[in-house]
Amino acid sequence: MAALSDSATTISELKNRVLAFVRERDWEQFHSPKNLSMALAAETGELMEHFLWATPEESRAIATDGVKRGRIADELADVVIYALEFANITGLDVAAAIEAKMAANAKKYPVEKARGRSEKYTEL
Repeated sequence: MAALSDSATTISELKNRVLAFVRERDWEQFHSPKNLSMALAAETGELMEHFLWATPEESRAIATDGVKRGRIADELADVVIYALEFANITGLDVAAAIEAKMAANAKKYPVEKARGRSEKYTEL
C-alpha cells in the first residue's frame, strides 16, 4: 500500500480503501449504522483514555511523546476508519456534511461573539 498523507489523499480515496478492506473480509454484514456508531464511540473512548486525568498542558505533552504518539495515532486512525465506514454504509458525503455543519456553526458562533471564548452558542 502506498504511503498516504493529508496533503495528497482525498476523502474519497480513504473511503474507498476502507470499503475495499471491509469487503475483502466480508464485514459489511456486521456494519449497520447502529454497530458502527457504537464502535466509533468505543474507539473514541480509547483515544480519550490516553489523556484521562491530564491537565491541558500535560495532554499536549502526551500528544507529542514519541512512544505514546504512535498509540494515539492508532486510536485516531480507528476513529476515522469507523467514521469513514459509517459514511460508506449510510451513503453520507463526508465533505458535504462537514461543509454544511461548518456553515451552521458559523451562524451559531459568529466571530465577533465567539472569538477567544469557549461558551456554548446559547451563552454568547
